[in-house]
Amino acid sequence: MKIRREINLQSKLIASVIVLVLCQIGITGLVSTNIVDDILEDQIGKHVLSVSQTIARMPDVARLLRERDPNGELQGIAENVRVATGAEFVVIGDEHGIRYSHPNPAKIGRPMVGGDNDRALREGIAYTSRAVGTMGLSLRGKVPVLNEKSGQIIGIVSVGHLDDSIRQMLATRKTTLFTTYTALLIVGIVFAVGLAWNFKRAIFGLEPYQIARLFQERSAILGSIREGIVAINGSGRITMLNRAAKKTLGLSADTDYLNQPIADVVPDNGLQSILRTGESELDIEHKIGEKEIVVSRVPIWDDQQVVGVVSSFREKDEIDILARELSRVQDYSEMLRQQTHEYSNKLHTISGLIQLEAHDKAIELIGKETAGYQDLLQFLAIAVPDSVVAGCILGKYSRAQELGIHLDVDRDSSFSDVPEWISREKIVSILGNLLDNAFHAVTTQARHKRLVNLSLTDLGNDLIFEVEDSGNGIAGEVAGHIFEKGVTTSKKPGKGMGLYLVKDMLHYLNGHITVEESGLGGVTFTVYIAKSQQRHA
Repeated sequence: MKIRREINLQSKLIASVIVLVLCQIGITGLVSTNIVDDILEDQIGKHVLSVSQTIARMPDVARLLRERDPNGELQGIAENVRVATGAEFVVIGDEHGIRYSHPNPAKIGRPMVGGDNDRALREGIAYTSRAVGTMGLSLRGKVPVLNEKSGQIIGIVSVGHLDDSIRQMLATRKTTLFTTYTALLIVGIVFAVGLAWNFKRAIFGLEPYQIARLFQERSAILGSIREGIVAINGSGRITMLNRAAKKTLGLSADTDYLNQPIADVVPDNGLQSILRTGESELDIEHKIGEKEIVVSRVPIWDDQQVVGVVSSFREKDEIDILARELSRVQDYSEMLRQQTHEYSNKLHTISGLIQLEAHDKAIELIGKETAGYQDLLQFLAIAVPDSVVAGCILGKYSRAQELGIHLDVDRDSSFSDVPEWISREKIVSILGNLLDNAFHAVTTQARHKRLVNLSLTDLGNDLIFEVEDSGNGIAGEVAGHIFEKGVTTSKKPGKGMGLYLVKDMLHYLNGHITVEESGLGGVTFTVYIAKSQQRHA
């Protein structure tokens, strides 16, 4: 079985360009050779005719022909002209065609041969002809010699070049043409190799079938992913727009938007600013029409220049669903971990009390723990029906127990009238960060009691929750900067993000937060979120 080896693209390009150059050189060479033959023969014909006319007009030639050249002077005149002009022969004859000069003196006195003298001797016409003479085939110019006084034809002048000499002259010129065309062929080969190499490099060394396969894979991938993908070039024109992007942006699925200005298709797109700045934007919440999306925009660089931008995005509702599920799983996982750790300690304590036969103490501890936790569960089930928020509070309660902190949830709290548009994940994140901040404050202070109070209310037009701690308060040097990124009183790395995130999420929800001194000696954070649907993009 024979294995067929596919010729690569670079070899095909080189071969194609070389064949093209060879065809051009072959056709050009054939045409130019014929043109050179015609031009050279025409020039030689004009030359021999001109020399013949010059000799025929010489007064001495006409006089000697009238006198029958008694001293053989015409031979000297003819040879001088032949040598001076480079002609093969110069023959002067009388009105009967009898030679008076010839390169071979032995031919003098004999009739001129070739049979091409009649038009000159009978009609008095000057012309060129090709005929076989005593020296061989030649191109000759024939001119009659006239009597100056009577105008009668008294002789003929024949000047010519042999065909052998003409072919040698043509061969010399063809050699020059061949050398030129060879040089052009070499240049063409070098150009073909350079063109193929640069073209191959421009397509990253890929073969056509590989490019076709990548295009098919790219189309399949872009069509299968659920995220919207939009790409533009350096001129702000669309180079890619998948089906998911059309659906999310509310565009027609049957319309081809390629090469259209992005500003005309999606006016509020944010991509053109990336073309100017060259800075990436990742996971930015953006609003297009009535839809909220989470979008990432990344510039495309080529030779340190931004040549385009790629943007990927999904509807925020889809991400919120995933985040909600993940948040619940994380909250439940954290709660179970903390409860496991806490109750492991309690079980060890109860086990120790039983071994010490302190049964009353063991029963008292069991009753106390059961009553406190069950009381909180029953309260949250009524006051905070949202499982995500309730799970967060329950998890933080277990965490507080683990840290030796008394977390008191105000039993007058109510948090059931929460509008659907307000993200539970953001509420949980805000509440969780404030409680973590309070836990950190009370665990780093020197007071004996570690107290954190939490109250929530949904009465009126705002959602309000308050976190109060018994910590040492906020140091004066950072009091005005606590909501800035990286500002913290902790010496541990990675801190200083909690309150910054709280401020950022409240800005999105069009809420605000106040900070004041706590009656417990620490700080009280109070959060206000309007129930009316007002959000920043």
